[in-house]
Amino acid sequence: MMKEKNLLLVGIFAIAMAYLESAVVVYLRVMYGIEDLIRDVKFTPDIYTLIEIGREAATIVMLAFIGLIAGNTKLKKLGYFFYSFGAWDIFYYIWLFIFIQWPKSLFEWDILFLIPLPWWGPVIAPVLISILLITIGYLLIKEVRFKIKIIDWVIFSLSVIIILYTFMEDSIRIAVIGDGDINEIRPISFNWILFLVAFAGMLMNSFKVFFLSEKKSS
Repeated sequence: MMKEKNLLLVGIFAIAMAYLESAVVVYLRVMYGIEDLIRDVKFTPDIYTLIEIGREAATIVMLAFIGLIAGNTKLKKLGYFFYSFGAWDIFYYIWLFIFIQWPKSLFEWDILFLIPLPWWGPVIAPVLISILLITIGYLLIKEVRFKIKIIDWVIFSLSVIIILYTFMEDSIRIAVIGDGDINEIRPISFNWILFLVAFAGMLMNSFKVFFLSEKKSS
């Protein structure tokens, strides 16, 4: 009963937090006159830049701490973090659509994060990841038995790194090579092949860890 209650409470927290974050984004769009992200957004640092970066960091801290509070074991704490993060991210877009009818398509570009470099990606990409995080989080909270090997950690870690690279590909190129101005960066195309390969790796590896490994060992 306690698990179901905590799932409900953490879910409500994540939805409410998503409302707050989406409301802030609505205010920022009005303040900077942003109607089209790719056309209107400006990365040139101003007095609000550090505040915005701090807000993003605070968001992760809050989601991490709700996991620490809700779970009574290390795995459950991690599970609640994954669960709350995924729910927050999905409802962030739901609230934005309710407020300003954006995104009009799951394939619209969004600025996903600014730490440590600007992340760009179509909305559907973080939504897919969030669905997987909610699923893994739920399995950890429900204490589904699993067996994870070193190769599983390697595959999952590489998949995460590759996915992060697809979001920051242009920013990384400019930061490393110095070819352009990172403040003027705008996405042109998304590396769907690389993203889908990495996401498929995460998905299949998670299925293997939670279901196939247990069947083999029983």
